[in-house]
Amino acid sequence: MEETKVKAVTVAVFVATFMAAIEGTIVSTAIPTIVSQLDGIELMNWIFSIYLLTSAVTVPIYGKLSDLYGRKMIFIVATLIFLVGSTLCGFATNMEQLIIFRAIQGIGAGGILPLTMTIIADIYPFEKRARVLGFMGSAWGIAGVFGPLLGGFLVDQLSWHWIFFINVPVGILTIILVFLYLKENVSKENLPIDFLGTTLFTVALLALLFALQRAGETLNWGEPLVLILFALAILLFVGFYFAEKRAKDPIMPFILFKNPVVLIGNLIGFFISAFLIGINVYIPMWAQGMLGHGATIAGLMIAPLSITWIIGSFIGGRLLMKIGNRHTVGAGILITVLSGLILAIFPSNTLDIYFYLNSALMGLGFGIIFTTTMVTVQDAVPRYQTGIATASNTLFRTVGQTIGVAIFGTIFNSVLAAQFAASEISGVDRKHLNLLISPKTSTQVGENLIEPLRDILYQGLHYVFWAMFLLAVVSFFLHFILPKKHVSGEK
Repeated sequence: MEETKVKAVTVAVFVATFMAAIEGTIVSTAIPTIVSQLDGIELMNWIFSIYLLTSAVTVPIYGKLSDLYGRKMIFIVATLIFLVGSTLCGFATNMEQLIIFRAIQGIGAGGILPLTMTIIADIYPFEKRARVLGFMGSAWGIAGVFGPLLGGFLVDQLSWHWIFFINVPVGILTIILVFLYLKENVSKENLPIDFLGTTLFTVALLALLFALQRAGETLNWGEPLVLILFALAILLFVGFYFAEKRAKDPIMPFILFKNPVVLIGNLIGFFISAFLIGINVYIPMWAQGMLGHGATIAGLMIAPLSITWIIGSFIGGRLLMKIGNRHTVGAGILITVLSGLILAIFPSNTLDIYFYLNSALMGLGFGIIFTTTMVTVQDAVPRYQTGIATASNTLFRTVGQTIGVAIFGTIFNSVLAAQFAASEISGVDRKHLNLLISPKTSTQVGENLIEPLRDILYQGLHYVFWAMFLLAVVSFFLHFILPKKHVSGEK
């Protein structure tokens, strides 16, 4: 049998990781323009939440399928689904279509990222793997800087549709390299896939997201439909719990959470990930709606976060060995609490430079927190459970972003609705705000309406930022009950 051409496959995997990583920064940059042109600011959070949801719940399924049928075939299938979803997103003509197509794109993304890491583990020996995974991690840093530039250029010079079309040639190149150069022997094992648990978890999250979305739109938390959806979500989560206890190979092994290091580490990851998605969604909206910047500048406002994230990861690793997990996590969260407070008290006329500086401060905190919690969770379990523990941490982060963006969207929409209802200027509504948040359409708003609309937008963003700050505070208190543990690096 032919041998795998390791360098070619490594390039393919790096490109795939970069493609998936850059998707977040490009879309965040383009969101104000997209919702302006498709007239859907009230549905904005679904563009993120549905993508995160479908990618989260498909991760374990792809893992099982790759064990059954090989990494190569399943990776190619996942990438093809991602490309189909990307192409359909590019052709979307309304918000409802875009949300459905983002769900398809997320189904593909759920296979790309975990399978790239698995392929690296397959083709590199242990002693080289850490260095290669570090190289893969740099794709996220590069994407954080390059993504806003590329996304802003495509939006400003072409149209937002191209942020999705750009994935097609990149994905095709990746598929060709993996198809030609990755060789593997597939030994099929009869591993059960937890379809029941996955289905219950997906529907429960969807019911919860629909309830939050509906309550945010109607401002009526006591509406029968909202109450029914919340009740359905609770019942399905309870059913999910019992299904997982009976599953042979559960998507969420609850036995792990008897370990307090795993439980608290994952909960901190959950809350801080929700904070992170708020940054990605609402700072670009501030930049375009409040400051009138184009998409490129809006994206660059969060670019420092990616650079200092790498620095924070390095610092977190060093501190972890010297002072242990609790103090290291606490230091990272304290930085995040401080940056969240700064963001929450920013006045409406805040200068650009303060966003750049605060973004850099946030990235430092994120790098410390996410590196420390991941390593701590991995080190807290026996070697044979490392993969499951890692997957649980990743799942908590993704679900945190999914629920976080839904809650922030509910808060944002609720505040906007209240502000519009209380406005003394007749004729001002969401359509005017949709026009304002994109520089391409802001000129269609009458000058007498710009300041009142920005005041309304500021109130919506202000309440979201305070909610994010509270999540960081909750995480800070949680870290006090994180068991102290000096990471050994050995199992």
